[in-house]
Amino acid sequence: MEEDENARKASTWAGRLGEVPQLPRAEGRIDAIDLARGIAIALMIVSHSVTGLLGLSDVPEWGMVPVHLLTKFSSSLFILVFGIALAVAFLPHAGSERWKQRRLKLWLRALEVLFWYKALVIIEMLPLYPPEEILQTLLYQRFAIWVEILGFYAIALGWVPLVLPLWAWAPLWSRLGVIVLLVVLSAWLQGFDFGGNDILKAMLVDHEDHYAWGQLSRAPLVFSGLLIGEAILRTYFHPVTRRRLVLALLGLGALALAGFFALALFQGEVYAALMAVARNIGKHPPKLSFMLFSMGGALVLLALALAGGSPLARALKPITLVGTDALKAFIFHIVLIFLVLRFVFASWQAFSYPQVLGVSALLIVGAAGWIAATRWMGANK
Repeated sequence: MEEDENARKASTWAGRLGEVPQLPRAEGRIDAIDLARGIAIALMIVSHSVTGLLGLSDVPEWGMVPVHLLTKFSSSLFILVFGIALAVAFLPHAGSERWKQRRLKLWLRALEVLFWYKALVIIEMLPLYPPEEILQTLLYQRFAIWVEILGFYAIALGWVPLVLPLWAWAPLWSRLGVIVLLVVLSAWLQGFDFGGNDILKAMLVDHEDHYAWGQLSRAPLVFSGLLIGEAILRTYFHPVTRRRLVLALLGLGALALAGFFALALFQGEVYAALMAVARNIGKHPPKLSFMLFSMGGALVLLALALAGGSPLARALKPITLVGTDALKAFIFHIVLIFLVLRFVFASWQAFSYPQVLGVSALLIVGAAGWIAATRWMGANK
């Protein structure tokens, strides 16, 4: 009897690993995804306000740990939600008769993001750099800092539509294998100099001298988001299964954070490890310690957003509203920080750290108001 039970469990796991996505369509908009994206953007706005208006050297110790430290959840959460949104909105249609239309939509979105990336490069660099260096950045001869995540998305939206039909066809074991393979490959490629072409290396696998986000090194986050998105489509509208997903994400997040603290204890200094993460050490290129902390926090925040669902999304409406239009929120805060505050009002280091936190809170609320206002104007033309 025990052998039969073990054989049944083995066959069940083998069957799951051989599954290809058979996904239901979402039963309406999933507000929890907008909330998770909004949390990622809100944390990003706080981080950009601190580094763009004050600089890390003038942040008090309590501002670095814990306040600024918590913003490191943002980048991983943002990219995870990118993959989740692709799974929810596009993956069920991959290979269908309407796929060409949806693929075109993604490519047009890529062009839109690319345009705003280039425009925001100018806005970010205008108070800081001469015109020739701005031109070099526009021509991919160097990189900016704060807007480079948008450059990552512009490129990713070009290759993702080509991958989604293959992903929809592939069994689960191969999808998991691709994630592991890309992690190993991107780490291995860090040892290559790409013929001295630092720009190419930065665009593919990150480079320590540039703030660009590598397509290969960040692709595992996108694909992990696709897997989570598949799970959300299967479970979100059913309380029991959604609870299991939430617990699984919380467990994975807690495990990653525990791994970070275990590694810090092994190295002998927990506070120094926390301060290093707060100072972005290990972010470009991604290192184990930074990614354990960032991914762990991102998974916990995602789990909490899914657990709260629509009621929590309504309770945190300004943040959820920001998450419904990430591009518009991103444009809004970059323009306000760099064009208005730094360039027009010359506000570099004009505020104390608590005041900068207040500015970031106003920017989050302002972005939500801007999104709401532009939608109202569009609906009442």
